[in-house]
Amino acid sequence: MINSTKKDIYIFPIKAVGVIGGGQLGKMLTLKAKEMGFKVIALDKDPSCPVSSICDELIIGSLYDTEKLYELAKKSDVVTYEIEHTNTEALKQLEKIGTKILPSPALLELLNDKLQQKSHLIKHGIPTSKLIREVTKNDSIEYKSRTKELPPFPFVQKARKGGYDGRGVAVIKSEKDIDKILETDSFFEEFVEIEKEIAVLVARDINGNIVTYPVVEMVFDDRSNILDMLISPARIPEGTSQKAISIAYDIINSFVSSNLKAVGVFAIEMFLTKSGDILVNEIAPRVHNSGHHTIESCLTSQFEQHLRAIAGLPLGSTKQHTPAVMINLLGEPGYTGKPAIIGLEEVLKTEGAHLHWYGKSTTTPFRKMGHITIIDEDLNSAIEKAKVIKERVKIISENI
Repeated sequence: MINSTKKDIYIFPIKAVGVIGGGQLGKMLTLKAKEMGFKVIALDKDPSCPVSSICDELIIGSLYDTEKLYELAKKSDVVTYEIEHTNTEALKQLEKIGTKILPSPALLELLNDKLQQKSHLIKHGIPTSKLIREVTKNDSIEYKSRTKELPPFPFVQKARKGGYDGRGVAVIKSEKDIDKILETDSFFEEFVEIEKEIAVLVARDINGNIVTYPVVEMVFDDRSNILDMLISPARIPEGTSQKAISIAYDIINSFVSSNLKAVGVFAIEMFLTKSGDILVNEIAPRVHNSGHHTIESCLTSQFEQHLRAIAGLPLGSTKQHTPAVMINLLGEPGYTGKPAIIGLEEVLKTEGAHLHWYGKSTTTPFRKMGHITIIDEDLNSAIEKAKVIKERVKIISENI
């Protein structure tokens, strides 16, 4: 006779997880969910989205469609999201009638508005770049037409809503950049001289336990402002890493003290300034590009960790067992159509290289089509391998 209690018994599928969004993050989340014995229902407007081939059910519709969100909620034990752009008002109403949505819609709503996010950081004493002023859409048009006085150069403009993968940010360094001003509700913030861009992945479970992954270093593509290469662990002093992790804890605790259900994985992007300060740039309440390397390099991937957290299961170890470098595979400029890859053999013959293909049916310039992670006991060796692969592997279209 097996000795056990009802609390110890799980009937498969363990949970039905509803995922808002069917992109690459949803696909990688679903791959891990299926390994762990979860059922996955996803919502996406594209019938051929990356998650479509592996989820148990795909609800086709807009992420803002109230009826589709209600359908997703009805079929799920817990709902989460792989992209922030959804109907938070509908989610808040669903939460009121008992739907478990994690992280909470109120937290998502806060972080979706970059000005509110910035104000939250300032209010709670989290180090961040100086907020200069709020800018309405009409203001921005006047700034662009030179009929309203601009702040001293240089400065940064950020759209309040809708920005991702480098969109929604304009760096205004001089008069020649004024045409870059975004004509939308936004804000101006201080321009920071950056030594490195770093990020911390944090996970919090429903019982309040918090774990962090090793700090990573991020290098961005100047043309697209999309993450180009990620290095883990970051090449920074241990004291700097500990300071960044401490700030990450402070951010999660600031959500908790504000009665926001901060459960799941959070990506906290930071600037390490030339003067040695750490300033928080942005926060994503979901699995993130800066954590893809964890699939191969850590004992628990960010995707498994997120599922553990939202399902009420114990958090896993965040130990990184092997140094790693990750590069994004972006669609090459000048190519649109059915994707084709140059240099596949280069990836497959490189020791420690792992290809992740997202399964998107169309490539466009700078679209994320996949990523490659290289693990190596020697971080410098991993970096050199990544540079070679990055030079030789290209995503073009079939009609070349």
